[in-house]
Amino acid sequence: MRAVSTTADLFEAPPPNKIRAFLRLVMIEHSVFALPFAYIATLTAMFLADKRVHWGQLLIVTVAMVSMRTFAMAANRIIDREIDARNPRTAGRELVTGAVSVRTAYTGSAVALLVFLGAAALLNPLCLWLAPVAVVPMVVYPYGKRFTDFPQAILGLAQAVGPIGAWLAVTGSWSWEAVVLGLAVGVWIGGFDLIYACQDIETDRAEGVRSVPARFGQAGALYGARGCHLVTSALLGWYGVLTHAGPAFFVGLAVVVVAFLYEHSIVRPGDISRLNRAFFTINGFVGISLFGFALLDLILRGLHFS
Repeated sequence: MRAVSTTADLFEAPPPNKIRAFLRLVMIEHSVFALPFAYIATLTAMFLADKRVHWGQLLIVTVAMVSMRTFAMAANRIIDREIDARNPRTAGRELVTGAVSVRTAYTGSAVALLVFLGAAALLNPLCLWLAPVAVVPMVVYPYGKRFTDFPQAILGLAQAVGPIGAWLAVTGSWSWEAVVLGLAVGVWIGGFDLIYACQDIETDRAEGVRSVPARFGQAGALYGARGCHLVTSALLGWYGVLTHAGPAFFVGLAVVVVAFLYEHSIVRPGDISRLNRAFFTINGFVGISLFGFALLDLILRGLHFS
């Protein structure tokens, strides 16, 4: 892997094949975990404002969310590349194998950050002013495993920013409803990351990487995840009450609760063989299904698309 030599080299535009490799590096398809909740916040704020979908704002929110997530993932991979190289599970990641160079990763992350800041500027002054604040937990999170046993809490804080920012994008003002939804998302994602981190307990302990599973064991992490998802369910219910949601939203919440129960039935202390199904399939379903029911609820209550 060639070291970065100059600033010009660092931000040199990569060719298309490097772009594809970079998109694999940041797992662009996993935006499905965060986007649905940003859309719930955006569309609810629009409904409460004038019951109309503003497509331009929705597009810019989408660009902001995807670009911020891309930046966060690239930063994570860059910062953690040496740790990843020592872990058999992650040793095949693109920055470790050289499929993506450090220069390309820095270039992609810089472009994503600039796109995010540009999108924030197009939304409103408050979004632009708070944009640098939103970046901070994205960068701090990968360092978290070096100084705290609770890096998942930092991840949760980083993910809570999405729905809050999406609401601010529409209204330009603070909203406690958005904070409750943001907390729900943060606790949810922090919870399922506890499950995911159970794969690396032995390696993390051997390498001195800190995490809840490494500190408290598999059982402690999985029970912690259950607690997180119980809190998530309560916060989503509170959000529904605060926004005067109708029956369709609460049906969606019931579906989410069932999905959580299923998730924790297939991943138990001593048996994480179905962890990938719990992490990828079920959590993807949680976001998409709740968004579907929330959208149906808003439509039934009078949301207009034109």
